[in-house]
Amino acid sequence: MNTITPHLVCAGAAEAIEFYKKAFGASEESKLEMAPGMIAHACVRIAGSAVFLMDEAPHWGAKGPKTLNGSPVSMHVYVPDVDAAFDKAVAAGATVVMQPQDMFWGDRYGVVEDPFGHRWSLATHVRDLTQAEIERGAKTMMEQDCPSKASAE
Repeated sequence: MNTITPHLVCAGAAEAIEFYKKAFGASEESKLEMAPGMIAHACVRIAGSAVFLMDEAPHWGAKGPKTLNGSPVSMHVYVPDVDAAFDKAVAAGATVVMQPQDMFWGDRYGVVEDPFGHRWSLATHVRDLTQAEIERGAKTMMEQDCPSKASAE
């Protein structure tokens, strides 16, 4: 196990496991059902990294993004080919949040949302940049996205 392992709460953990297999090539390592159809704990691996998941259990304080109307957390996955990984996730049922594009920090990067409300950032590193180059790129992006905020600083 890694030092930090994400633990996702899903409304429909069994369906989420099947989705992660199709979308991200996950392999199922373990699953503990507390009642028929209710997963209390499962472990899948995506590209060698463990991801835990469980069904919603409000009595344990475990609610997923659909119940909470979103999540401030995103899963970030480095892949060899972001465009292929993105297309595979969308074909499996993910919703496009941001098409892959070359970003100012040197990654080709796109974002999808899975059917359970979790967002997945997919990236492939395409070029190394200096900190100064990244800062210039960030400033340019801010000026394009938020011109009034960028000019006020």
